[in-house]
Amino acid sequence: MSGLKSMVSPQLWARIVAAGHPQVFARGETLLFQGDPAGHVLALLSGRVKITRLEADGSSLLLAIRHPGELLGEIAVLGGGTRTTTVTAMDECRTHVIAGDRFTSLVAELDLKDLLLRHAFQRLQQSERVSTELAALPARPRVIRGLLRLASPLPPHASAAPRQAEIGLDQTEFGEAIGLSRASVAVQLAWLRRLGLVVTRRGEIVVTDVGRLQELSETLDG
Repeated sequence: MSGLKSMVSPQLWARIVAAGHPQVFARGETLLFQGDPAGHVLALLSGRVKITRLEADGSSLLLAIRHPGELLGEIAVLGGGTRTTTVTAMDECRTHVIAGDRFTSLVAELDLKDLLLRHAFQRLQQSERVSTELAALPARPRVIRGLLRLASPLPPHASAAPRQAEIGLDQTEFGEAIGLSRASVAVQLAWLRRLGLVVTRRGEIVVTDVGRLQELSETLDG
């Protein structure tokens, strides 16, 4: 789904970003912690992040993946509560950190509150639609579509050469993202490995040829 950046003018997005100061997070570093006071907002300029929630039984639930052009933690700041999720960098992430009071002033000044709430609701709806669509598919096409969805977006004119893409999730997390058990994911990834389309390493899934995987997805859909 397109981020907030696509919903506002370039000038407005630039004003939002300019309200903060730059901070870079390494891959695997936590940007926001569940349970912490909501004292600032992050504008995500590059890299991907995963949104997780710690459940009462101690398990961690993957809720969403966010891409550049998004704000992170804005609803908690507007609501004045604590963080309800944890945000972790899947890649090196460039952000701008906007202090909570500066952000709320900016929202009032630019009349952004309704837009932000609408965007948050759209993100929730999009996640639910993706979950519903995936749940209707057998395991194999579900895994393939999930890999394509979580890989970095294809450029408008993709090279004919094979293009690799890291998914940024381990097999358990990937299973959570597409509604399958780790065992089911492992079976399908083993099949894709035999086709030379993925490589799996400890805590990592790599698509070795996004173009061929897309062709396979279209074949299965047909």
